[in-house]
Amino acid sequence: MTAESAVSVTSESGGAGLPFGAALQALQSARNAIVLCHVHPDADTIGSGLALAIALHRHNVAVTVSFDTPAELPLSMRSLPGAEFVVPAEKVPPTADVVVTVDCASAGRLGRLADRVESASTSLVIDHHASNTRFGDINLIDATAESTTAVLVHLFDEWGIEIDQDLAHCLYAGLVTDTGSFRWVRPGTHLLAERLLATGIDAAGIARSLLDSHPFGWLPMLSRVLGTARLVPSVAGGAGLVYAVVRRADVGLLGSEEVESVIDIVRTCTDASVAAVFKEVADGAGAEWSVSLRSRQAADGANVDVSAVAVRLGGGGHTFAAGYTAHGDIDVVAEELLAALG
Repeated sequence: MTAESAVSVTSESGGAGLPFGAALQALQSARNAIVLCHVHPDADTIGSGLALAIALHRHNVAVTVSFDTPAELPLSMRSLPGAEFVVPAEKVPPTADVVVTVDCASAGRLGRLADRVESASTSLVIDHHASNTRFGDINLIDATAESTTAVLVHLFDEWGIEIDQDLAHCLYAGLVTDTGSFRWVRPGTHLLAERLLATGIDAAGIARSLLDSHPFGWLPMLSRVLGTARLVPSVAGGAGLVYAVVRRADVGLLGSEEVESVIDIVRTCTDASVAAVFKEVADGAGAEWSVSLRSRQAADGANVDVSAVAVRLGGGGHTFAAGYTAHGDIDVVAEELLAALG
């Protein structure tokens, strides 16, 4: 498809009006498919990717799932059904009948695999980020959805796919993590959770594996990282920012999920409405940082939209959770964020 013929609808009503027909035609007519998750994957992108891979495989479509960074699937997600479809980035085929991205707000979130979208016969973007740049031929985006796995539930219903335990396991993984263990919900969230739980999945076990399991080395890492925490109360119109820095030397042999968990500690600070964690991806002269942003309602009731901040800095996300990639000295990178917050 050309950019002029791309199908792009953003739902504001729980999936109503989305281009399911175009998406299903692309999926059902494919002989082979590539499903791409974003760099530094979380349970929503992986859960979505694996659920879709299972569904495609059951319809006799040859499918691979991958992501650029890190090199391996995070340990906490290796027990998800469908993990056997994951291949290293260097083994992803150069093209496919359909390339599907899941939970990616922009092509930049695909890292080195972004070129697969351009080479595909058809590209399908499935996401729930309001900041999505609509970079696919078909864009299935529901900005009201709690998670990308929730968008997939709608897609599977339209497809006539029964959601069994394996699919529910993957879908629930994205739902429980992207809602912060159901701290951030909308009408219908608990009904969706109940539907998935009714398949017999072990919800407690899934949550424990994804959210509450860390090796001992995580504790001294936290000690080092939290020692870098800084509070800047004047930015964001007085809402304030608290941030911390995770350097590669702090991480050692810990997995990416331990690094990603730091933002959930930093964001608990009550003295600021915005939290950030700068995670060093590459050091030296070409230092690269993966930056996580979180926000919550300020004392005066105002919201800081960190997705707008992230977009200005080349990333994207949600009003209360977003991220971007930055390059350079950490002091310069931090000042760039302060300036963007205003």
